[in-house]
Amino acid sequence: MSRILVTDGMDKNAAGVLRKMGHELTEEFFEPDALKQQVKNFDAIIIRSATKLPKEMIDAALETKTLKLIIRAGVGMDNIDVPYGREKGIVVANTPSASSASVAELAIGHMFTLARHIHIANVTMRDGQWNKKQYKGTEIAGKTLGLIGFGRIAKETAKMAHALGMKVVYTNRSGAKQGYDAYTYMPLNELLASADYISLHMPFDKVAGPTISSKQFEMMKDGVFLINCARGGVVDEDALIDALDSGKVAGTGVDVFAEEPTKNIKLCSHPKVSVTPHIGGSTKEAQARIGDEIVSIVEKNIG
Repeated sequence: MSRILVTDGMDKNAAGVLRKMGHELTEEFFEPDALKQQVKNFDAIIIRSATKLPKEMIDAALETKTLKLIIRAGVGMDNIDVPYGREKGIVVANTPSASSASVAELAIGHMFTLARHIHIANVTMRDGQWNKKQYKGTEIAGKTLGLIGFGRIAKETAKMAHALGMKVVYTNRSGAKQGYDAYTYMPLNELLASADYISLHMPFDKVAGPTISSKQFEMMKDGVFLINCARGGVVDEDALIDALDSGKVAGTGVDVFAEEPTKNIKLCSHPKVSVTPHIGGSTKEAQARIGDEIVSIVEKNIG
């Protein structure tokens, strides 16, 4: 039997399976100072985005050498010092496939919302306004969607967008991908200049900084739509607000932020912004699949 700490919640069915396997689960969120003490007492820890496991947190766990497994219930692992954990003999894993469809659907949802002014119409109608003439939208069919990054989620997004009649182009650090002839590979600068919608699908590189900042906004079409369901930090939020105010960006869908929970009220309250609180993978189906992957990872690594 192993002791497992679940800090940010997990699928109830999967938690039940782990208990039936004989594991002892503690499902509780701890603030950093308290977590430094708690990590010493568990064989495994399962986290989502709210819990951070930097080097100093891993060092605390190493004092007792009890922690053997860290699982990120989701895709991005930028809240974990992955290289350091692995260097110290801790298995660090995530669930990369489980939430792809859910995140892709949210990205497409933000595109529809912006194209038809659904986000702001919800606000103004609740205030008693009837702005029918102001909300002339556009159809997304026939428009060009540029995907920055071409991993699992981007491929799901491409498939959905293509089915909706969009032309899909993409850029990727490793170049064009075989087997995706329905889409067109192009360098980042060309994509920025040609896309009507741009959707980001890559991790945040703390060393390189934002992928999209003032320079990249200048390369884009006037009236472009930008979607970020990837990671906070890949878009410079101040530069984004400037681009919205100038009209360079007609609208943006934002699910992730440089700081979470975000304090950027100016961005969240902007009339051209469709905003959600990091819910890309928050569907019943995705959480069930994530739970299944967690069970498999636990079974493989600690029995």
